[in-house]
Amino acid sequence: MGLVRTRIPIKVDSDIIAAQQAGREMARGLGLGLADQTRLAAAISELTCNATHYARGGAFDIIDMSNQSDINIQVVVEHYGRGIPNGGKAMDHGFSTGGGFGASVPTIKSLVDQFNIESEPGYTKAIIAIIRNNPATTQPATS
Repeated sequence: MGLVRTRIPIKVDSDIIAAQQAGREMARGLGLGLADQTRLAAAISELTCNATHYARGGAFDIIDMSNQSDINIQVVVEHYGRGIPNGGKAMDHGFSTGGGFGASVPTIKSLVDQFNIESEPGYTKAIIAIIRNNPATTQPATS
């Protein structure tokens, strides 16, 4: 259990779809429900679209970091675009560095349990995670 990694280079739209599918498949394989599969796929779509739009590509990693008590899927998307000036403000609705609506990053944040952005000129790394109790090891309550 844990530390299974899949890497997909992100260069074209079909890579975004491949990344979404990898996320759904891992989530399904670990026993997550359809809602969590959909949330993960949507977050992956936003992150990988940003990599193709703002950086002309990057890399996508999805990692099963589950253990006996938790199902833990971590996604890392890296790219070498212009970076996000004032990355903390990027978490706010309406803040945009690319001329858009400024909804992408806050939307991702609302879909996942953990979200972190590291950015500097020429490099951005976004890390998200969905973490759920592992039903296979959850003990029933006793009275």
